[in-house]
Amino acid sequence: MALPLLPGFSLGRNVGKEKFHKSQHWGYCNNVAMLLAEDKPGIGGEPLPGQKLTPKSSVFPAELGCGAPAWLAFDKQVLSFDAYFEEEVPDKNQEPYRIRHCKIYFYLEDDTIQVLEPQVKNSGIIQGTIVRRHRIPLPSPNEDQFYTIDHFNINAEVIFYARRYKIIDCDQFTKHFLRKMGFKLNPPGNRPDDPYTKERQKILDSVNPLRPYERIDTLKQFLEHDGHVLRFYCVWDDPESLFHDPRELVLHYYLSDDTIDIKEVIPVNSGRDVVPLFLRRDKLPKYAPTGLYQPGTITSRTVLNVFGNLVGNRGRYILDNRKTGAVHQEFYRDSDLKIGAVINVWGRQIMLCDCDEFTKDYYRTKYGIEDFTPVPYKAPPPPKAEKPIPPYTGFGSEEDSLCSCMSLLPKPPQKDFKKFMEKDRCGLESNTLRFLAKLVTDSPIDKDRKFIICYFLSDDTISVFEHSQRNTGIIGGKFLEKGRIKKPGQELFKSEPSEYFKAQDLFIGARVCFHGHNFLLVDADEYTINYMEKHANEFAVADTGFIFKKLKDIAEPRSREIRQVFAAADPQHTKVIEYDPFRNLIVSITDGAFSEHEIMTLGRHYGEKEEYEIDHHFLLAKAQEQLKKNSFENFEQLSTILVYNDREKCGALPYETCRTICKSFKLPLSDDLLQTILTMFEDDHKQVNYKKFVDAVNWREHQIPSFHTIKLPPKNEDDWNGQPPFLPVKRIKYLPLLDDLFGKEE
Repeated sequence: MALPLLPGFSLGRNVGKEKFHKSQHWGYCNNVAMLLAEDKPGIGGEPLPGQKLTPKSSVFPAELGCGAPAWLAFDKQVLSFDAYFEEEVPDKNQEPYRIRHCKIYFYLEDDTIQVLEPQVKNSGIIQGTIVRRHRIPLPSPNEDQFYTIDHFNINAEVIFYARRYKIIDCDQFTKHFLRKMGFKLNPPGNRPDDPYTKERQKILDSVNPLRPYERIDTLKQFLEHDGHVLRFYCVWDDPESLFHDPRELVLHYYLSDDTIDIKEVIPVNSGRDVVPLFLRRDKLPKYAPTGLYQPGTITSRTVLNVFGNLVGNRGRYILDNRKTGAVHQEFYRDSDLKIGAVINVWGRQIMLCDCDEFTKDYYRTKYGIEDFTPVPYKAPPPPKAEKPIPPYTGFGSEEDSLCSCMSLLPKPPQKDFKKFMEKDRCGLESNTLRFLAKLVTDSPIDKDRKFIICYFLSDDTISVFEHSQRNTGIIGGKFLEKGRIKKPGQELFKSEPSEYFKAQDLFIGARVCFHGHNFLLVDADEYTINYMEKHANEFAVADTGFIFKKLKDIAEPRSREIRQVFAAADPQHTKVIEYDPFRNLIVSITDGAFSEHEIMTLGRHYGEKEEYEIDHHFLLAKAQEQLKKNSFENFEQLSTILVYNDREKCGALPYETCRTICKSFKLPLSDDLLQTILTMFEDDHKQVNYKKFVDAVNWREHQIPSFHTIKLPPKNEDDWNGQPPFLPVKRIKYLPLLDDLFGKEE
């Protein structure tokens, strides 16, 4: 059955038909007879009779390791070969042929080849890419195949488009790769020289140029010392000036190119014009013994007149290669500059008096100079006239009256805004010290009155409130308006500023006088005591180290007696004593040198703190109550996020990670309650069991039926009894105190 022909094709004669069938093949696509290319294989990928398939990939393995293709496994891996080829030059007698050296690059990813010729100076040949990167076919009769890695070796020849290249060597990576592939490498070949280039080089070496090129390399100096500048402070005593006053100058020496510039320091209201530079940046020449050189004298060349005026009054001039008679001018270098030296700056004698720290380090390192004593050149400044401050007149505040003396237009006194921002109330941090006080008086009515003194750290003001008591006949409330209080015993109308009460003047046991009312501070709240202990460097009465040293200096000579006194106060040998006996012993030992606050600080340091237990069920019930009020039920999603962040799948996460996730998830729990509950599920490695945590707060599935109470110590009804109300110090461990004072007893 005859096959139908496609439009535009005819079989022609039998010879054409035979040739056509050798290069093309018929096939079917969608039941339509079509002409296919010769690289279409037969059934099962087998070649048809008389068909040659062109290889599509390298002879390399198509995969490497775990299935990586060659284009990925050998990406950016190139074999580099050194080669040369011989090129005929038929039109020149000087060079019958040329030897041109080149580089052959074989790309392993796709068997492409590139040939490059390095650039040669003044060669006159267009160099660079000889063969662009592509797959190069083999020479005839194998033009249907391409070059692969098997065709390359040292001392081997390859033919690229009828040009023969001789490979003489390769780089280290190529040698190592070929050996791993099982190739036996030949020894490297010799690199022939181009005869014309060799002859031309001989001619260039034998020629002595009339103008020899002299290169002064300053690049190294620039790269090493770019940005390095020596600075000297100088003075120029100009005797010809009108007022004969010294001129202050600053000399900069640039190490990158040995140039110098000078700037003048012009005082304020000196009457001189301000100029940008006293000497612009350039090399500063040294003066010749006979003075300045004439123009044209300083030159690096000597011109010789060969014939003089013998031939028609015409001269012939050439350059003297030996530079006879040339004048070389010297310039100032860094070795010429030192403190005390006098340099000549275009006729001006300038003395170097001092330098900066970088300059000192430079001369100390390079020249070993250690003496940098400055040369005094400035007259001592006149004594500054003190501005007398008139005494306080009594009108307004002292600060307001002082501001009216400082300027013609009075300004209000400036407040310490930085201190106000640092010490202002922020959340639970009040920055307010509160003390309980009582009046120091003989009046039986005023003895029982209680006052609360508040010291505000933001602006050093004080306010006093009286504690309301029933059936006393005295109305409590505000006793003293908020404001700064002067210390008593100061003169009113004086020039010096008055002293005001500071935070360091207030402590338990202190006696203060506010506008004629004498107060004794008998107690403080817990925040005040903790704040003073936290800032012990500002409050000496709360500094344990300072108090301990003070006690040791007093008690060390009587160590044996003091041990016996403490042992007598503990007849049951319990190693602890009550606070009141401890206080009485410290007072007797120090003869009243310690204040009540210092004794309390020692007691808090060596006190036996009573721990109380918090019911965990109560906290969980409180957390569930908050979650329930906020209608939070996304416990499964919270658990999923925690499991996702657990990369090791160990069921535990760090404390900070769990806290951050809960905050980002907007879990409606207060920060303190969340931290406490997370701590309940921590292990020894500070890891939180997040599954137990989620189950504990899940009020839907694990609801806690009722609240449990917190087991707290009994609270004293007297709010101000001389002890801190929240962490009472009742029992003192005196043995550690004695061991720290006198050492452990043998």
